Amino acid sequence: MANPNDVETWIRARLPALLAEHQVPGAAIAVCVGDETVDFATGVLSRATGVEATTDSVFQIGSITKVWTATLVMQLVDEGRIDLDASVRRYLPDFVLADNAAAAAVTVRQLLSHTAGFEGDIFTDTGVGDDCVEKYVATLADVPQLFGPGEMFSYNNAGYCVLGRIVEVLRGASYDECLRRFLFAPLGLRHAAASPYEAILHRAAVGHLTAEPGAEPQPAPVWSITRSNVAAGAMLAMSPRDLIAFARLHMAPGHRALSGASVRAMRERQVDVPYLGTDTSWGLGWELFDWPGGRVVGHDGGTIGQRAFLRVVPERGVAVALLTNGGEVIPLFETVFAHILGELAGVTVPKYPVPSAEPRRVDATRYVGTYASRMAESTVGQDAEGRIWVDQRPTPVAVGLGMTPQRYELLHLRGDTLLAARAEAGVHMPHTFVGDDGAGHAQYLHTGRADRRLTR
Repeated sequence: MANPNDVETWIRARLPALLAEHQVPGAAIAVCVGDETVDFATGVLSRATGVEATTDSVFQIGSITKVWTATLVMQLVDEGRIDLDASVRRYLPDFVLADNAAAAAVTVRQLLSHTAGFEGDIFTDTGVGDDCVEKYVATLADVPQLFGPGEMFSYNNAGYCVLGRIVEVLRGASYDECLRRFLFAPLGLRHAAASPYEAILHRAAVGHLTAEPGAEPQPAPVWSITRSNVAAGAMLAMSPRDLIAFARLHMAPGHRALSGASVRAMRERQVDVPYLGTDTSWGLGWELFDWPGGRVVGHDGGTIGQRAFLRVVPERGVAVALLTNGGEVIPLFETVFAHILGELAGVTVPKYPVPSAEPRRVDATRYVGTYASRMAESTVGQDAEGRIWVDQRPTPVAVGLGMTPQRYELLHLRGDTLLAARAEAGVHMPHTFVGDDGAGHAQYLHTGRADRRLTR
């Protein structure tokens, strides 16, 4: 296997050209092998200002924040203050959902593993004060239950906001302060920001959005999602080297910030995920990848025009963090991680699936119908030629986050999984139809989130 210096040479030679090829304005990367870390940055932080990306620039890490939130929770487990299998109401007696029985039954473990079952894409803005997470959790009283707690996986941002509130209550401090006191400080982070007010003190990347396929990415009109979602990934930003410092905490069990038992527990399989392009499962905070060559743990993050990727091979002492601010980032991710993990850890990174040149026509009777969430209604239909289409209508909340109505074709991949014919950010989104409504129809359209079939 290659040494880190060879990989650094490859990165410096290839990354600028890859950014140009995939219209990515700027990127920063850090790679660690054992005790050694190398990093590199290229491109610009904003096309409006032309400020160059540097290795100490901070990019938003989006939902990778969830692993940080899970780590804060596991620190409290280490202290004997949280029981993972206890009801959330042990720590938040006023926790409510539309389904009171479900709210009483949901456990901390189920929140950590995205199996709590209530709708998760809730982005209610409850202000910028230190009480915003508390106020946010109180708004969940009308959030519906998609399935019973523990029954299956459905990615849940709101669940991580609830976890953030548990941390706040038990620590007696805001989520931001808990990050700084219990992770930033013990890890010795120098270029990390828990809020926009801290990010402005660093060279901060700006997200870029693409108005239509093939267009040049342009700076986003806003920097971050609402603070109320901070524990799920709304605004945490850092350099890739600092993100690697966090990854080291999860590669060297026994660090004073987290016990070896908790490090191992976070990597234990909790639930399998419906096929979404690569076969994966979920631990406590971590996504688990059983890839050829070894077990990999990781998480991705996406905010407004920024995408982040973290992969860790604990048994080999290898971790890679790539932070970007727009463009066709999935092909960039595939190329960079395939080379680095292959060279340093002997791991093969599977490519995301692409449609067959001659996709098989299938009877879509099982799939046809309307599936809904707080973000959109997606109506699946099949035309006279046998082609399968999705008409997606975003809700007003989603429109406010930049979603627009769209119509796209689905092409058969395998089993009950179909692929979007049109790629977004370089990936053809898998759509897997799961469950049965008792009348021969799929009960859920699963794209990482389980959108439930409407019965109207």
